[in-house]
Amino acid sequence: MDAADSGSAGAAAAAAKWRTDASRAFQYYLDRSTPHATGRWLATLAVAAIYALRVYLVQGFYIVTYGLGIYLLNLLIGFLSPMVDPEAASAADGPALPTRGSDEYAITKAFVIAFVMTFFSVFDVPVFWPILLCYWVVLFVLTMKRQIVHMLKYKYVPFNVGKQVSIVKLSTYVFSLHGHAI
Repeated sequence: MDAADSGSAGAAAAAAKWRTDASRAFQYYLDRSTPHATGRWLATLAVAAIYALRVYLVQGFYIVTYGLGIYLLNLLIGFLSPMVDPEAASAADGPALPTRGSDEYAITKAFVIAFVMTFFSVFDVPVFWPILLCYWVVLFVLTMKRQIVHMLKYKYVPFNVGKQVSIVKLSTYVFSLHGHAI
C-alpha cells in the first residue's frame, strides 16, 4: 500500500465520520423540535421564503422549481391518501406510501436541497417558465380532481381534527350553503 492509497483511505474514513457526526447532530435537533409543531412550520415557511427570494433574485432555476413543485404535489397526494387505500389493498403489488418517521420533514429538506441546487449553474437550464407553470397547473388540477373523486368514492377526509364527518356529509353541507343540489 503506498502513501496515496493510505491518504485516500484516511480521507474516506474522515468523510464517513463527518457524515455520521452530522447525521447524529441533525437527528438530535429534529428530535428536540418534535414537540414544537408551530415552530417547525414557521421554519419551513422561512426556508420556502428564502428559496423563493433566491429564485426571484437570480431570475433562473425554473427547472429546479418545477421539480420542487412536482415533489411537493407528490407529498400532498400522500397526505390526502388514506393510510389503507381500498384500491391499493386489492392490488397485490401496488405502490405503497412512505412509512418512515423522517418523511414529516420532507418539505423542508426538499426546499433546502433545491436552495443548494441554485448555487450550481448546471441546474440553471434556460426554459420559458410560463410553459412550466402551465404544465404544473394542469398536472395539479388533474391530480386533485382524481384525488377528490377518490375521497368521495371511499368517503374519507384526510384530517382527524374534531368530530369525524364523512366527506359526503361535508360536501352536502358545503353545497347546501351555496344553494346547490348534489
